[in-house]
Formats: sequence, C-alpha cells, structure tokens
Amino acid sequence: MKISAKIAYTIITFFIFQQLLNAAEVNIYSARKEALIKPLLVKFSEKTGIEVNLITGKADTFIKRLEIEGENTPADILLTVDAARLVRAKQKGLFQEINSEVLNKVVPNNLRDINNHWFGLSIRSRVIVFSPKRVGVEDLIDYQDLSKAKWRGRICVRSSSNIYNQSLVASMIAHYGIEQTEIWAKGFVKNFARPPKGGDRDQIKAIAAGVCDIALVNNYYLAGMLDSGQTDEISAAMKTALFWPGQNKYGAHVNISGAGVTKFSKNKTEAIQLLEYLVSSEAQEWYSNVNYEYSVNPKIKNSGVLKQWGTFISDDINLSLLGNHNSDAVLIMDRAGWK
Repeated sequence: MKISAKIAYTIITFFIFQQLLNAAEVNIYSARKEALIKPLLVKFSEKTGIEVNLITGKADTFIKRLEIEGENTPADILLTVDAARLVRAKQKGLFQEINSEVLNKVVPNNLRDINNHWFGLSIRSRVIVFSPKRVGVEDLIDYQDLSKAKWRGRICVRSSSNIYNQSLVASMIAHYGIEQTEIWAKGFVKNFARPPKGGDRDQIKAIAAGVCDIALVNNYYLAGMLDSGQTDEISAAMKTALFWPGQNKYGAHVNISGAGVTKFSKNKTEAIQLLEYLVSSEAQEWYSNVNYEYSVNPKIKNSGVLKQWGTFISDDINLSLLGNHNSDAVLIMDRAGWK
C-alpha cells in the first residue's frame, strides 16, 4: 500500500511534535545574573540533552510569583544568591523535600536546609577590605571591633536594604543575641565615613580614593576587580587588601548562592539532576575560576586570586539562621540609623 507524500509528511510532523512535547526540560527562576549561571546550564544540556529554560530577576519577585502561580507555575527550580531568601521561600511552602545522595554527600549540613528543601551551590564571604597604607593589619580583629571609637569616620558600607548586610547582622544575632547586636550596630553606624551608597565595588573604590579606610564587601567583588582587565578597577583594588575577620573566634561570615526544587515542579527528576550537576567538580571549579566563589565541596581546590588569598576559618552556623533572624536584623539596622 502506497502512502501519499502528504500523509507521510503529516505522520513525520506528528512524531516530531510529540518528541518536542516530551523533551526533557527544566525551568529556572534565577536571582543570579545570566552570565554567572548560563554557561553551566549550557554544559549541563550538552551532557544530558535536558533543555534548561532560564528566567532571571529579583528573588523577592520570584517568591511572590511562585505564590501567585501556585500549582500552575512553570518553574522547577528557584535559585537565589543568599540563604535568607531560600529560608523565606521555604517558610511560604514553595519548596519540596529532595532526597539525593549526591547533594547530601557533597553539601555540608550547615549549607543546606535541615529538611533538604534547599541546598547551597557556592560560598561567598563578607570580608573586611582596608587600606594597607592607613590601617595596620594588627588593628583588625573581627566584625565586633568595627563598632569601636577608633574607627570613627573611617568605614564605608552599602545600605541596610542589602541582603548581604542583613545576613551579616542576622549571623551576629545568632551568636550574640538581639541586645548585644543592637549595641554593636549603633556603634558601627557612628563610624561611617559617609551615608551608605553604591555597591560593594563602590566601597572598594572609596577606600582607594581616600574617602574611608575600611569597608565590608563580598570577597568576589574584590577578586573580580583584580582580575577584570580594566585599568581603573585594578588600580583601585590594588590600593586595598583583604582581611578575614573572626579567625580567633567564630570565623568569617559566609553566605551562599543556592536553590531548591519548587513544590509544584513538573520536572522534578530533571531538576534534581541539574542541582546534582551544579555541585559536581566541573561546576564547582567553574564557580571558583569564573565567579571567584568558594566551593561547597571542601575537596575542590581554589585557583587564581582565591588561592593567593589562602585558606580561612568560616563561621559554621546553619545558614537557615540567617533567614530566621532576618526580620530582627532589619529592625536593628533601622533603629541604629543604618540607612
């Protein structure tokens, strides 16, 4: 029996369409900028054949969007650049528990949710950057020391609305309690060289320009400037140095980029597979080499600028506490006059 060309074409088109419908995919709502995650997603797709659809934006916007979309959400993964937003998403019931031997083995307990609703993917530390010409390293101790009168008019920092600053204060609440943290915050604010403004790179540039002597920044901003290839950025960064706070106490404060599988994910298996890839050696080395972040896997060795900075002791509190204490941190910063 002969089949007409038209019928054959229809049959072929039908099967192709069915394959497209059944093609494995993962949909991500990402608070991480596209350039800082897309290359890994491309590699994942090449290895697995799973298509990854990426939408970038603000974490709070995605959390609200997931609430509104409910079971109709297309998102399989929510990826954020701090632990507090992950905690907030869990509290709103937007994640589901994930049982993955790979994730449980690679990601340390303090860098993941106690119920495995979210997992850290990379680590960043909020460090002290200072002018070695105007500050002796022997004068630096820890974050608590920055509230002392000797630093009056010498500190630059970004605004209290910044989640990295909120999480630092939340970690201090976890260690010292609300009362002591508020006393610290009021002293810290008195030491500002100027009203908070700009991002972390702007604080580094302010040190170089002599506006202030020390600043709080995430480590990857300084590393990125040093390795930027841009004369002005390199010049500014070279006029500063990095100090790891709290090495004789709790360690340097750390935060994470991390992710969880959404409660109503339509592609749960593929979503877990992607998260497992993001903690693989290949992906973790990429985070270090390209994003200047530290691996959640302690077996991964640092390279480049991170290697030059050496090892450091990090605070090992469970990062869920950063989210649990976020509201109190915001109130303390407001009462202290941290704009």
